[in-house]
Amino acid sequence: MWYILGILTVSIGITLYEVPYLLKKNLKRESWAFFILLIFGIILSIVESLNISISNPLDWLTFIYKPFTDFILGLLK
Repeated sequence: MWYILGILTVSIGITLYEVPYLLKKNLKRESWAFFILLIFGIILSIVESLNISISNPLDWLTFIYKPFTDFILGLLK
């Protein structure tokens, strides 16, 4: 629980530091990118702090290419 509170506190601090500059310069696209990446980072950090297993993108690539690799290796035997 304390981890989540710390993550949220740090993210609020980052937001309070970055958002005034983005709004002052009227950087709308950068603001959207900032918020999307910040929310994505917050969610991943909270999930990681709760010791929930997150699949690795490399596992997805392995799942996709494994049949193709097995097929090629079968041809080369």
